[in-house]
Amino acid sequence: MQLLGEGAALAASILWTFTSLAFTLASKRVGPLAVNLLRILFAIGLLALAHVIILGTLIPKANDAQWGYLSASGIIGLAIGDLGYFGSLVILRPRRATLLMAVNPIFSSILGYFALGEVLSLVAIAGIAVTLTGVLLVVLEKEEKTDEKDGKADEETDGVKRSKWLTSDKKWLGVLFGVIGSLGQGIGLVISKYGMQDAATAGAGTLNPLSTSLIRMLAAGLFFLILMVGIGRLGNAGRAFKDRQGMSAIVAGTIIGPFLGVWVSMLAVSNTDAGIAATLMSMMPVFIIPVVYVLYREKTSWRGILGAFVAIAGVAMLLLL
Repeated sequence: MQLLGEGAALAASILWTFTSLAFTLASKRVGPLAVNLLRILFAIGLLALAHVIILGTLIPKANDAQWGYLSASGIIGLAIGDLGYFGSLVILRPRRATLLMAVNPIFSSILGYFALGEVLSLVAIAGIAVTLTGVLLVVLEKEEKTDEKDGKADEETDGVKRSKWLTSDKKWLGVLFGVIGSLGQGIGLVISKYGMQDAATAGAGTLNPLSTSLIRMLAAGLFFLILMVGIGRLGNAGRAFKDRQGMSAIVAGTIIGPFLGVWVSMLAVSNTDAGIAATLMSMMPVFIIPVVYVLYREKTSWRGILGAFVAIAGVAMLLLL
């Protein structure tokens, strides 16, 4: 089952590679808050439909402990964590933002040790270190070749005016968002596994990954609704429907990421250690190399290619455990 979990983690990383591009475009056009709310609401609909078709019920059969832990996981990981990540994507762009998210496995491994008693072997720790080194090489290579511009020139994209707080001259804010995103996702991942385990749920049995995803998404959606009503920004989500390009990106990104990606990630967490799953799911900066070449003809230097091979070697170490 561990091999299934590791394969699912890699699949989630591939899916999130594509969804990061879609949500970066959408966030620039309609704002991270609106994107987060809409993609979660769309994902809830897709997950609920799948839940009825596959499991035969609309509401997940979970006890109070499972609902509590998984709701906390959804708020911390899918709401706060992803909001930080989206803010970082807009300010720093995927090239820098993915570097900050690559430290997610470190948080997951530390929290997995204290909360779940997961003790990684020296080979597993070495595999995580090698994988993160490869990811770091890839992202740093892309930063050196970036043509991004700082300052006011970045305030408008495709004719769409952006918030003054979401321009690339606010890199300190982008870094802060990235750290919040990485920490939130790491904590959310560990809590989600804790909520799925028998020991944490009074022997109720491990919850199905699809049910887990739906509970987390419901909690995150409720959190965002309350947040946007509280700050008076709910109208932004409604106005997003007028932006055809932004909405197309949100719909495509939702199907690939919050629906398929989150579902597969919960399958990964339920079948392998949280630290290993998080490491394999942090491979986006590597997988994005061929994607940006095909879409934008952006070439990668030998250092970037070397980083990809180093990361793959680290993944191989984890898969051979």
